[in-house]
Amino acid sequence: MAEVNQAKLSAFVDRMWRDEVVPTLIDYIKIPNKSPAFEPNWEELGHMERAVELFVAWAGKHLPELEGATLSVERLPGRTPLIFIDVPGASDDCVLMYGHLDKQPEMAGWAEGKGPWTPALEGDKLYGRGGADDGYAMFGALSALLALKQQGIAHARAVILIEASEESGSPDLPFHVDALARRIGEVSLVVCLDSGCGDYDRLWLTSSLRGLIGGSLRVDVLKEGVHSGDASGVAASSFRILRRLLARLENVDTGEIIVPELNAEIPGDRIAQAGVAASALGKAVYAKFPFVEGMKPVSGDLTQLVLNRTWRPALSVVGLEGAPAPANAGNVLRPFTIAKISMRLPPTVNPQTALHKLQDLLLHDPPYGAKVSFWSDEPAAGWNAPVTAAWLEQALASASQAAFGQPMAMMGEGGTIPFMSMLGGKFPKAQFVVTGVLGPNSNAHGPNEFLHIPTGKRVSEVVARVLAAHAQRPR
Repeated sequence: MAEVNQAKLSAFVDRMWRDEVVPTLIDYIKIPNKSPAFEPNWEELGHMERAVELFVAWAGKHLPELEGATLSVERLPGRTPLIFIDVPGASDDCVLMYGHLDKQPEMAGWAEGKGPWTPALEGDKLYGRGGADDGYAMFGALSALLALKQQGIAHARAVILIEASEESGSPDLPFHVDALARRIGEVSLVVCLDSGCGDYDRLWLTSSLRGLIGGSLRVDVLKEGVHSGDASGVAASSFRILRRLLARLENVDTGEIIVPELNAEIPGDRIAQAGVAASALGKAVYAKFPFVEGMKPVSGDLTQLVLNRTWRPALSVVGLEGAPAPANAGNVLRPFTIAKISMRLPPTVNPQTALHKLQDLLLHDPPYGAKVSFWSDEPAAGWNAPVTAAWLEQALASASQAAFGQPMAMMGEGGTIPFMSMLGGKFPKAQFVVTGVLGPNSNAHGPNEFLHIPTGKRVSEVVARVLAAHAQRPR
């Protein structure tokens, strides 16, 4: 069996990224193709279509190099488009590779000379919205296939799906996957390039993802605002009642979620992996976050911090309404407060069950008889990876050493990728490789998001080596 020549692989990938991938990603960053949840008029504006056309043009330029490869843009009524690329291989044993091209909204706070739609190339970093999350995925996947073609290395049939609703929770992806089920066929390996990395020094595999529930919690105490000197001490503050309701969920001193139904036992292998990740990262476990001077993490135990962000539930208040800006705030007892809450769940907790429990706790027996309302968001399931097959674990370890010169590491991610649970259900026999380029300070969804280009290149090399190993695995 032919072996991958690492020197040739690195040279090919470096050239592809330098000459073609990075320049195309610069054009992609300029397109404000926000996900439908943030741009309801996405279809009329045409930004999403421009992004699709850019991706299709680049892929169409290179697909003739992969004999028999085809590309189509799949469209369903009322749904965002999906790019479907089908590359024949040495066998019909299918590998599915995933990415997305929709983006998060702008966000304030970009540094001078940078912006969500203003690409800036500084050294090894390409700044701008969407380059790392997740514009690079299609280019990385196709670069890997082209690199194998250059060396005459066999791979199985490869299907690439690039969707356009991921940042909205992937509501359209299940419909596309169902519509394409016959064309996709049986999948034995899923490669997802939409995750993160603990650092830029090694290959990081995502072993789990947290689930997500939340919504808008409103507390009404008065029909209109009244003078605080007159009403305070008689009418309860809507903000204090809100705090009491949230205290039903969270220990305010520690941040621990005190509801048993929102917690889960952490598997022993995930605890062990968290320890390895903590040892590899050291203080970077928390130092990657832009703490203000004097601020400390919630624990000094690095392994527990890793488990906190990957396997334990956590509550965040991500939005507030009902209060004026401080400069315009008079001495008024406000009539209502609305809080948008976000609850991250352990990977194995059922989000529907958790949401029902959350609603019961927030709405039952409101303090002082206040009017309490809750509008829930669509719950999203977490995901816990299946046991890694011996051939894949060996291939990943070898690929990390070859591409990065370091052993690989595995760690859960604190965020949610809703479609992972869906893909796990649709392809129960598949192995999963979930990785990405979102490392320290890359700031996905926030200001100054960047793609670390060397990591993008090395991930492309890893994908190529894994595809080669998949084709040669014992069966």
